[in-house]
Amino acid sequence: MINAQEAGAYTRAVILRGATSDDVRAVLELWAVAAEDAHRPPDSAAALRALLARDPDALILAVEQDIIVGTVIAGWDGWRCHLYRLAVAPDRRRTGIGRMLVRAAEERFVALGGTRVDAMVLDENELAHHAWRAAGYTRQEEWSRWVKPLPTPRD
Repeated sequence: MINAQEAGAYTRAVILRGATSDDVRAVLELWAVAAEDAHRPPDSAAALRALLARDPDALILAVEQDIIVGTVIAGWDGWRCHLYRLAVAPDRRRTGIGRMLVRAAEERFVALGGTRVDAMVLDENELAHHAWRAAGYTRQEEWSRWVKPLPTPRD
């Protein structure tokens, strides 16, 4: 476990930056070990490239010595603010990286004119619940998420 003083020193070594298409493979590799995937379609390079083409600033990376150690997608549709794919490398958790990523996403939303943000968090992910509560988020019991898979585009 890293103590508060070590965590502060550690997060100073981490820089935040926007993702580029050159980062796609490394992001997918991080998500394979650091992100919950049990209830969603598999992530793909094509989907990440489409995100970056549509909104180049949406995927925020935490990088230490050229290694991606955390991500968050700060999705803005012009009306609402949505957070997805907050993921931190397992050996870098509880060092402040997730908090840094969420704060950067919130700053992006404020600059874009957003007034409220939501985060996608699996009900069974208790570790994530603690992190989101610590960041000031509360679960909204009166809402449910409804989903429908779309057909895959044909080549």
